Amino acid sequence: METIRLEFNSNIKSKILELLSSFSSDELKIVTEHSTFEAEKKMVQARIDKIKNGTAKYSTFDELEVLLEDTISKYED
Repeated sequence: METIRLEFNSNIKSKILELLSSFSSDELKIVTEHSTFEAEKKMVQARIDKIKNGTAKYSTFDELEVLLEDTISKYED
């Protein structure tokens, strides 16, 4: 299956849903988008911008391992 994102005026929602309801569940599945989509999109774009302009901070595998071990130990109990 493929996924597309639609933006529409709220006054046509019932018409869109009526049209979509004519398809079977094998043909079409309506997926509700998370309300945090726009915030996540901005966060990802900010990270991409940091990578492109050279201001991103990178970690070595050893630093990552220490961070992960610390995080895991906090939640082990």
